[in-house]
Order: sequence, then C-alpha cells, then structure tokens
Amino acid sequence: MPARFRHWSAAALTGAVLTLAGCTMTDVAPDDRPRAKPAQVTATVAGTKGLGRARISTQSGEILILEDDGSVTTMDLDSPGGRDAFQVTEADLAALNANLDLSFAGLAPVARAPRGPTAQEKAIEAFAARTAPALPVIAPDTEIDPEVFLAVKVVTLNQGPGADLVEVTANLRQGVDADIAFSYATCALAGWARDNGNPYGRHIRTLQAKRNGKLLIGSAFLMSDSRPLGLRVMETEETLRECGARGIPAA
Repeated sequence: MPARFRHWSAAALTGAVLTLAGCTMTDVAPDDRPRAKPAQVTATVAGTKGLGRARISTQSGEILILEDDGSVTTMDLDSPGGRDAFQVTEADLAALNANLDLSFAGLAPVARAPRGPTAQEKAIEAFAARTAPALPVIAPDTEIDPEVFLAVKVVTLNQGPGADLVEVTANLRQGVDADIAFSYATCALAGWARDNGNPYGRHIRTLQAKRNGKLLIGSAFLMSDSRPLGLRVMETEETLRECGARGIPAA
C-alpha cells in the first residue's frame, strides 16, 4: 500500500465500522425486531491507484475496490491493506483536487453590484464642496474705487526660522463691501508672500471691526511651501494676477 495512505479521521473510521455493523439505533423493523444486516455496503476508499468506490461484504469482511481504470482490487477488511484503505492524507485530497482539472472558460462572469463611493471619497467630496477661492467672487460690473484702500501691513505672529503664521491688518473706508475688504487683505498678503518666497497661504480666520470711521480687517494665514489642505488657500502668483485684474493693490 502506498505510503500516502496514512491518516484518516476517527469520525470517518467510526462511521465505516457503524456502517459495516449493518444497523443503527433506529434501524428496526416495524415489529420492533432489528432489520436484517445487508450482505454488503459501499464506501469511498483509497485504493491502490487512488480514491475509488468499494463494495464491502458484511459476512466475510472482504473489500472489493473498483479502481478508476475498471479493475477490481480485493483485500480483507482486517488486513493492513484493508485498514489503510480508509486512511487518506491531506496530500491525497490536494492531488485529487488538482486532478479534477476544472475549466471555467465559457462561464458567464459573476454579476457584481456597482461599488459605491468609500467613506474617504465621500469625505473628500464633501470637503471640496465647502472650499472657496482665495479671493471672494465679485460681480464683473462692480466698480472698485481705489480711494477706499487706506493702509495695510503684514506681521509675523510666531518667531524663529520656522515662522509661518502671519496676520494682515487692512484699513478701508467705512461702507466698503466685506468681500472687497477681504480681497484687499488677501492681495496684500500675496505681495508680501512673493517678496518672502512663500508660494501658499492657508486662511485661518478673519476679524472685522469699525474704528474711527474706518473699517478694520484682521486676517490670519498659515504660510507653506507646498499647497496645504484648507477651505480657502491663497496661491501667491495666481492671486497676484487676479488682484491686478480687479484693480486691488497688493502692497
């Protein structure tokens, strides 16, 4: 018997013994007498040439194994070969699976439900919907009087070589539209950023107040060398071009 027929589960071997016994706990005749034991039973066993079907005599204990090539192998159930016939290794099962040689070429592809957006994709989409341009949208026919822009200054709020938090303070004539006032502060920041080599600025917050008949704007920005993730990001060169087109000073 080949060495590959080594192991079989205790449950399988027990099942084979119970089958050979010819009856179970409920295997009784209508008149409560046990049914007659069948002359033979069938089982799947490991023959000399692989897995096969076998007829097992319940009277003599003889196993007749029908091999795949049509031949019949005979052995006694109580012989070493008969006991090994019920022992199948994992390697045998793997080899049997490989020998099936199944081909799925011609089968229709399995229909899959369309994949919806992931949670990350939804979050990015929602964030993009909330973003705003660096300069507020102003109607094209809006006339901007250059006299409304009084003074502006940019100061650094933190110190050291990594100083990147700045505040823009802009003074305008009272009555100026809030979007124009914020644009004035952003344009001034773009001019300062160009002179200091800062390509980007992320808007943090803007405060507005009235003092001595003037409108006072205070905007804080975080400067960076790469485009940051923010709801309103100032790109220096692009903002300067837009400020020039609108007639808003950048200094």
